[in-house]
Amino acid sequence: MNRLTVVAATAAMVAATLAVPAQAAPTAAGSATQTEYVVLYKEGTSAADAQKAIEAAGGTVVKANTEVGVATVSSTNAGFANALAGAAAIEGVAPNRVIGSAPDDAKASAARKAPSRAARNRGVEREGRGGKGPKWGRNVKDEPLADLQWDMKQIHADEAHRYEQGDKRVLVGILDTGVDASHPDIAPNFDRRLSRNFTVDVPADANGTEIDGPCEDDPDGSCTDPNDVDEDGHGTHVASSIASPINKLGISGVAPKVTIVNLRAGQDSGYFFLQPTVDALTYAGDIGVDVVNMSYYIDPWLFNCADNPADSPEEQAQQRLYIAATQRAIDYAHAHGVTLVGAAGNEAIDYTKTNVDATSPDYASFPGQATRTRTIPASCVSLPAEAEHVISVSSTGISKRKAYYSSYGNGYIDVASPGGDVYDTPGNTRDVSKATLSAYPKALAVANGEIDANGDPTVDYVVKDCKGSTCAYYQYLQGTSMASPRAAGVAALIVSRYGQRDRLRGGLTLDPDRVEAILKGTATKTACPNPPAFTYTRNLPSGTTVTATHVCEGTAGSNGFYGKGIVDALHAVGR
Repeated sequence: MNRLTVVAATAAMVAATLAVPAQAAPTAAGSATQTEYVVLYKEGTSAADAQKAIEAAGGTVVKANTEVGVATVSSTNAGFANALAGAAAIEGVAPNRVIGSAPDDAKASAARKAPSRAARNRGVEREGRGGKGPKWGRNVKDEPLADLQWDMKQIHADEAHRYEQGDKRVLVGILDTGVDASHPDIAPNFDRRLSRNFTVDVPADANGTEIDGPCEDDPDGSCTDPNDVDEDGHGTHVASSIASPINKLGISGVAPKVTIVNLRAGQDSGYFFLQPTVDALTYAGDIGVDVVNMSYYIDPWLFNCADNPADSPEEQAQQRLYIAATQRAIDYAHAHGVTLVGAAGNEAIDYTKTNVDATSPDYASFPGQATRTRTIPASCVSLPAEAEHVISVSSTGISKRKAYYSSYGNGYIDVASPGGDVYDTPGNTRDVSKATLSAYPKALAVANGEIDANGDPTVDYVVKDCKGSTCAYYQYLQGTSMASPRAAGVAALIVSRYGQRDRLRGGLTLDPDRVEAILKGTATKTACPNPPAFTYTRNLPSGTTVTATHVCEGTAGSNGFYGKGIVDALHAVGR
């Protein structure tokens, strides 16, 4: 992304002010309450010295990432944060969550709580459902469902495949809710050996509000899922968009011959927390992953502010730590050859302006913390999308207009990519086929009652395709979460086309800065609308009409809606 001056200024402030102020110690009820913290080591400090400081303050290291110096720590010492704040080996400490069994009324509490940001994102992504299903005939020339993939045509991926389909030596990491490796349109390209799950289910937050729910209720009966499942569906959609193979079944991804590596960083519930993100990014760098896709935000803050007066000192310290730790992990991955691609967000706001956020914190790290309305100056950053070295991707609809939900901003958006817009229709009424179609785990379709006893879809947004006795399911979703993987797929084609042998880790490699330069340089330049204040009209099924106006700033070559342009797979591979 391009807001480097903002990030650099924020980072400088972070480095100077990471410690939790004395008055901000968690108010745990007695020393018996066990609280979890995130601890950031000072750069250059040995893990042994940091651990000694943590233990001296009454903490126990639960998990440590020594590559970037981030640890998850538990303690029953109510004064742990204050005791550790002055340690020479420690740069910052912030509460993560209170540990313990969820109260009996956790589910009732969850029902009373306002919808989480994850739930709101799912609402946007699943918009357009409930009407007539798409009309299609099985394509016998290309992939069977190719006629439903308007997105592939928009970026000329179908044409690019005549010249470059990707290289199996190119690894694409999916930082998401998991990947269903049993899906027939993912399995051929899935690397189970390299895949990892960096998450542990979180039953409830510090207020007792249900997050992932009791571990015994999980399909596998544990708090730790295997590295080849997706109990949400989001990650599977993303992985398929990038690399579903050309196999005469269902769809094709943008880079159908690259290898998928599940680097799960998201909870079953759709939350994404700091430690799994840091661990996934450093692991990606260590094993030679070439491209990662990050279609999410690190919870609990949509925007992380170093010194927002709307936040308590404790919350400010937490956000400063998140900014520093995330940037360290991203720097590590980038330095190890990883091209990082991220979704721009579904808030329909200009990130370069002052905004109002009413969604954070969406997870209580300590008792009493609650979602509230905050004014957000442009100096605050959304992670990982606004971190340095991350390519921020906005979303387009079938007409190539910026999608109504896509966030934007001149200097924030790097490129645009098709993510769908169900209201991008002549009458501004919704049409689910104007979202994007990718793989859907059969287990979820069964659990949600979306297929019948014969295995046939019962809803308009699920599509089935079979090759002989092998059948697969696909679902329509829209969002910048869907735009980002299509840009990541083009990045994977670039590495496949121009990459050199990686003598250190095997496979192919290409400097991430060069990948980004090619991605931007071959994108189709797309000017702002004329006039630049574009009004979106949505005629809802209820009969209500909703309008919103977004202002595009910049030039034809670089602007807030499209960045450097809409990615183009054909041009990216030199045709």
